[in-house]
Amino acid sequence: MRQNKAASLLTAGILTVLAAVSFFPIYLALINSFKSQGDMFRSFVSLPTSISFGNYAEAFDKINLLGSTVNSVIISALGIGGIVLSASLAGYKLSRTTGKLSQVIFFLFIASMLVPFHSIMIPLTRMAKSLSVQGSTYGLAIIYIGLGVNMAIFLYHGFVKSIPRELEEAAYMDGCNEYQTFFRIIFPLLVPITVTIAILDFLWIWNDFLLPLLMLTDSESFTLILSTNTLFGEYNKDWSLILAALVLTAIPVILIYSFFQRFIMHGIAEGAVKG
Repeated sequence: MRQNKAASLLTAGILTVLAAVSFFPIYLALINSFKSQGDMFRSFVSLPTSISFGNYAEAFDKINLLGSTVNSVIISALGIGGIVLSASLAGYKLSRTTGKLSQVIFFLFIASMLVPFHSIMIPLTRMAKSLSVQGSTYGLAIIYIGLGVNMAIFLYHGFVKSIPRELEEAAYMDGCNEYQTFFRIIFPLLVPITVTIAILDFLWIWNDFLLPLLMLTDSESFTLILSTNTLFGEYNKDWSLILAALVLTAIPVILIYSFFQRFIMHGIAEGAVKG
């Protein structure tokens, strides 16, 4: 009994230390976002002597917060919607279809997850330019769909196997065709894994920097992360202003992740283990 209590206390202590270490950079970013440049360099870890929202007001204007947020929302919504729709259909069909061809196609999707992005970014940029989608937020969303379906298909493929085939047979007997059966019977049962995929892809698309940097050329179409990068000058960096912009950028991600975090591990476990 004492050993179990000691182990629990030790575990709690270790987790507390790890949580403090993880939160410390957030703490530094938050407190320094309220300081002036001079105050920040005088004492980087101390609390601000007075709270001023001047950095946030300036960052709001310089990074075009509203416009950049709208661009990020559009790209994220289109990308997530396309990934969920195409991957759920493909994962369902591949899971329910027996045969070597289905296995080979599924294997190719899984194998594509192992290809690093840096090895395809130059051909991808050239292809986007030749198709006249470079510089377009909608074109960027299409690219995100293509890059994100492999992982989503893997998770859907495993999750569909847990759904009894008898449900589909009953739907067919009631006169439903294959698409009606999927959207009316199967897709509502995929909500747990769909929420997980949507959250993971939102975090990926919202926080991505490299792909928008390669694809977006007009400042009016910049995402929120890409707009924040414009604050980094070659010879002058106002770190208090940059930290304020980063805090504004991180708020939507933190809120959404905090609200939906319980779905993430549950959905991944359901999709992977049942596969």
